[in-house]
Amino acid sequence: MLFDTPRNTVAPLAARMRPTTRAEVVSQDHLLGEGAPLRRLIDGVPGSMSSVILYGPPGSGKTTLAQLIAQSGAREFVEISAVSAGVKEVREALERARFDLGSSGRETVLFIDEVHRFSKAQQDALLPAVENRLVTLVAATTENPSFSIISPLLSRSLLITLRAHSDQEIGILIDRALASSQGLDNKYKLADEARTALITFAQGDARRALTYLEAGVALLAEGEHLTTVILSRAVDRVIASLDGDSHYDMASAFIKSIRGSDVDAAMHYLARMLESGEDPRFIARRLMISASEDVGLADPGALGVAVAAANAVALIGMPEARIILAEATAYLAVAPKSNAAYLAIDAAIADVRAGTSGPIPSHLRDANSGALRDDIARESRQSAPYRYPHDYPEGVVAGSYLPDALQGREYYEPTERGFEARVRQSLIKIKSILMGEG
Repeated sequence: MLFDTPRNTVAPLAARMRPTTRAEVVSQDHLLGEGAPLRRLIDGVPGSMSSVILYGPPGSGKTTLAQLIAQSGAREFVEISAVSAGVKEVREALERARFDLGSSGRETVLFIDEVHRFSKAQQDALLPAVENRLVTLVAATTENPSFSIISPLLSRSLLITLRAHSDQEIGILIDRALASSQGLDNKYKLADEARTALITFAQGDARRALTYLEAGVALLAEGEHLTTVILSRAVDRVIASLDGDSHYDMASAFIKSIRGSDVDAAMHYLARMLESGEDPRFIARRLMISASEDVGLADPGALGVAVAAANAVALIGMPEARIILAEATAYLAVAPKSNAAYLAIDAAIADVRAGTSGPIPSHLRDANSGALRDDIARESRQSAPYRYPHDYPEGVVAGSYLPDALQGREYYEPTERGFEARVRQSLIKIKSILMGEG
């Protein structure tokens, strides 16, 4: 069988079972069909070689596909992890590729795992080599390349999107690992309920499924059955992955639950993020944004709570930071909501960008600015002098502050929720005075 080719028998099960030919690859049919770009790359079709960015969730086969591309033309395969490598390591790899190409004509496939962790400077260092085809870059990322990879590198590469394995495909990989001589070589039995549990635990990640399987059989003697009871001893809890888009999906669910005032759902997503190793400072930053965007002046204290939580989290750290984040989350979730300030600034920015602003009224300008030094400007200021609001009983005086082109424009429309209901009543009176009606 194809998957029984010789491999390192002391390597982890997931590594031993890594496909070595295109025929062994399970899933990604949408990318490996006849004439598909990825299939042409792996098959070494003349004229098909180009740098690629493999975008997909963990355990979807990005490293496997990179190695298959390298094998297609007997190319040198150089792997760099963006977690530990710097610009120096990148340049050294490019120099080796230049030497190999010049001395023996051997091409290099440069595989960079987790390329989204590279800084802009590190990604910039790759551009000349990619553009001149000194190397064929195969970059893997779990984060949306549009946000994590610089545009020049994206434009010079073929973007290939992988999908997570289906439950059926995970089942095939588990069965293959049990039977293969390079895997568990039929030394163990797998109970049906344990197989189902492994598939559920994997969440589409092939590496995770095989890692959990290996951990489970490590507790068995040859010929024994792996049951859910034994599996639960080896894998005491399921760690939900936050790599790639799921990181943003979880944060989105968290914030939308707060916005929807569902405190229990918000607490659930907070727990999932914390248990998955999410940076508590990231969560605190999201809470500060939500305090302004979603709560606003319906509860002016919300931003203060969120800022205080962020400062406390930075000082204290985990695990106690979870309590602080929970308090801030509960406060924001149950607080009255208003996005009026958020809508107001966006509407004002839209007018500015549309060029409808107009000049600043003369009575609002700095008396010492150059714009008021000529006689015409001074006369204009004298005809409409600035009136100091504190000199008037209400602290507000009739007058206009917007540019002429925007007279009558209303950006901020307070709701009738929470503290903002009081703001709304005050604003009615303020506007009447401004218009000379009060």
